Amino acid sequence: MTQVQNVPYEELEVGQKANFQRSVGERDIQLFAEVSGDRNPVHLDADYAATTLFKERIAHGMLSGALISAAIATTLPGPGTIYLGQNLRFTRPVKIGDMLDVELEVLEKLPKNRVRIGTRVLNQNGEAVVEGEAEVLAPKQKLNIELPALPPITIG
Repeated sequence: MTQVQNVPYEELEVGQKANFQRSVGERDIQLFAEVSGDRNPVHLDADYAATTLFKERIAHGMLSGALISAAIATTLPGPGTIYLGQNLRFTRPVKIGDMLDVELEVLEKLPKNRVRIGTRVLNQNGEAVVEGEAEVLAPKQKLNIELPALPPITIG
């Protein structure tokens, strides 16, 4: 199990940053397709993907968006945070095997515990694949919790 601590609204500072890393593998693409129902062949069919401008299979764009959500939920502000909104701009494809680094930065503290957070996802080459901004409701209280373990999941 993983122990995490949040940053409540009162402790957040403009310019504060956090990172979250995750690699994207075949299993991630398959699971995301199943959960989301997005079975676009550019994600799942190598022959079809070879005919596209990408020339190979790519990850779902919203898989990167989900990693931003995970970063906000587990690092900054962390557990207890409520997502209010997110805008995203997809700037490059994410390929199978890419190592992604989600960067978060507190841009502005708003009234009523709301916070604007800059969100960016970079690939292993330091190239932005997603850029955007989130608005969240930051937690009021400090939490130090253990993230629950996930059950094993099999495909096929």
